[in-house]
Formats: sequence, C-alpha cells, structure tokens
Amino acid sequence: MCHLLQMAAVHNTDFERGMLIVAGLLALSVLASKVSARVGIPATLVFLAVGMLAGSDGPGGIWFDNVATAQHLGIVALAFILFSCGMGTHLNLVKKLILPAISLATVGVVVTAVLIGFAAHYWLNFTLYEGMLLGAIIAPTDAAAVFGTVRTQGIRLPEGVETLVEAESGINDPAAVFLTNGFVGALSTNSKIDASLGLSFLTQMGLGCAVGILLGWVGVKFMKKVRLEVESLYSVVTVCLVLASMAATTLIGGSGFLAAYLTGLLFGNGDFQMRKSMAKFVDNVAWLLQIAMFLVLGLLVFPSNLPNIAVGGLLIVTLLTFVARPLGVIVALTPFRVTWREQALVCWCGLRGAVPIVLATFPLMAGLERAHEIFDVVFFVVLVSSLLQGMTIKQLNARLFPAAPGR
Repeated sequence: MCHLLQMAAVHNTDFERGMLIVAGLLALSVLASKVSARVGIPATLVFLAVGMLAGSDGPGGIWFDNVATAQHLGIVALAFILFSCGMGTHLNLVKKLILPAISLATVGVVVTAVLIGFAAHYWLNFTLYEGMLLGAIIAPTDAAAVFGTVRTQGIRLPEGVETLVEAESGINDPAAVFLTNGFVGALSTNSKIDASLGLSFLTQMGLGCAVGILLGWVGVKFMKKVRLEVESLYSVVTVCLVLASMAATTLIGGSGFLAAYLTGLLFGNGDFQMRKSMAKFVDNVAWLLQIAMFLVLGLLVFPSNLPNIAVGGLLIVTLLTFVARPLGVIVALTPFRVTWREQALVCWCGLRGAVPIVLATFPLMAGLERAHEIFDVVFFVVLVSSLLQGMTIKQLNARLFPAAPGR
C-alpha cells in the first residue's frame, strides 16, 4: 500500500504543482485588486498584469501559446459576464433606453471601426481589410472592464448612463463578432465583402433575440413551477441556461453573446423566490471566470513584442479615445436627445477589455499574415485606454454630475 501511495504521489506531482500555481495566481489577483481599488487602476488590468508577469516574458516563466484554449475560455467567461450583467439590469429601464442602446451598439460600433480601420490602413501600412479588421476588433466596449472598474472603485453612475453603458456592452458584441468574422473570412479566402453580409447580420441578431427571450422565459417558468429537493441544484439550472443560450444560438447561426445577455435580462427580472440568490451565484462565477480569462489572456501575450508597435498603438489609442469613440457616441445618441453630459460620460465609460483581446484571437486561429501584429496592437490599445479612462472615470463622473446621490 505504501508503495502504491508513493507511486501515486510521484505521478500526481505535476498536476498538484499546477493546482498550486493556479491557486497562487488567483490569490495574487484578488490581493492585487484590493490595491488597484485604492489607487484607481481597473481591476481587469491588474488581472492582465498578473498573467503577463507569470508568463514566458515575466519572472513566472510559464510558457503558454494555446490560442484555442484562451479563446474558448474567453467565450465561456463572456457568456457568464453578459448573463450576470443582464440579471443585474432593470427591464423597465432597458425598455426606455432600448433604441439609443441599440443605436450605440451598432451605429457607434460601425463608426468607430471604420475610423480606426482607415487610420490603421494609412498609419500602420495595413491593407484596407486588415485595417477594418483591427477596427472591428477594437470597437466594442467590454462589460467586464466597465463594471469591474465601477464596482471596485465604488463609482455611482447616473441611472440612465449606467443602463446605457451596460446595455451597449451587452449587445455590441454581436456587431463586433460579426464584423470580425466577416473580415477574417474575406482575408482568408481573398474574397470581397458584399451586401449579403447585412442580411447575415440581421439573421444573427434575430436568432440571438429569439433564443435569448425564449430561454429567459423558460428559465423563469422552471423556477416558478419546479421544486427541487436540493436547493443548490437551482444553481446548476442557472449554469445550464448560460451555456445553452450561448451554445444553442451559435449552433443555429445566431449571436450567442446577445442571447446570453437577453436570457440573463429576462431571468433576472422574473418573479421567483430564489432570484437574488441566483444573481449572487452567477455574479460570483462571473468574477471567477473573469479573473481566469484575464490571467490566461495575459499569459498569451509576449510583452517584449509591445515596444515594436508602441508608436502605432499610441496613435490608435489617441484616435479611439478622443475622436472615434466620441464621434460614434454623438452620431448614435444625438437623435435620442441624450444630454451632452450623459454623452460625455458614455464616451469615457467605453472601456476596452477582454472582448477585443478575445476577438484578436480570431485572426490568430485563421493564420492570417499579420495576425500577431494585430493581436499586439489590440493588447496595447486595451492596456493604455483602460488605464487612461479607468483611472479618471470617478473624477469625470463627479465633475459632470456633482449633485447626484451618493457623491
């Protein structure tokens, strides 16, 4: 028996060492997030930094270059994050602001992507399609980055602004994913993008809405009608909803990201006994997966490559922050009589995070010629823009809305 135990111990050494490393990275991320809240650095950047320090270019020396694993983890994590954001959003507010939110998540994304695309074409010597691909990847805001920053810093945004930013982050991913896949496909096959792309986009959005609403309704009905002997099993039901909304919608050609958000929105606004505990559970899982996702994405990047694209990256960050994003917000929201103060705060709250980095793995998976350069530029833009905006949201919010409750 002792001999068998010794063999088992030797055999499991690598596995146990891996478990210890994971535990250490998670613990370090949690502790670092406490420090980040005090100095005003977005928690998402801290998680990325921990991953970078643990990676092959950092003192940790962990070699990781599995793009597929990073992408799959990112998709699952984003499904839970979007579902959690949906559960925490009041449906009545979304109904009031649905049209400006849709405009911001579509028109705003397209305006931003096009401006960045042309800039990348002329400044970084990308082809026009490569530039548009970079623009499509960078254009979407990130729910995890926005609300990770807002919550850890204790920022209280005006209710209308918070709902707009949250809804935008929940529904702009489909447009960005669609554009990214379209340009990746065109570059992979040397084909041209035609008008059929618009019909495909409407199909994806329609299917995403249909499945999201259906599964949200089914989830609420289940929680009202079915009584399980073990209370913890209701959490398993919630996990099923998240995974099914993402996977089933994607399999039939719809937008899984939109479906996950809408399923969470309807489920979180349902009238059933365990709604608050389920929201807390999903929020906890979303935070765990968010940390894991940023750690893995941090491991995936090679910081030694970033100085090579720093000049071009700074140009893109400047254009994105002070021209492209504001213009996209103005074009998208002005028809809906959103005040200039609200527009200014919406502009500055448009943080980039995991979504652009996950999207940047798509050209890597497709083996595009300049995929690594695109990934490095995206990572650089996310780092700089998140740091610049994330550290100043609280001050801008207080300046624009000094009389709001809680300030």
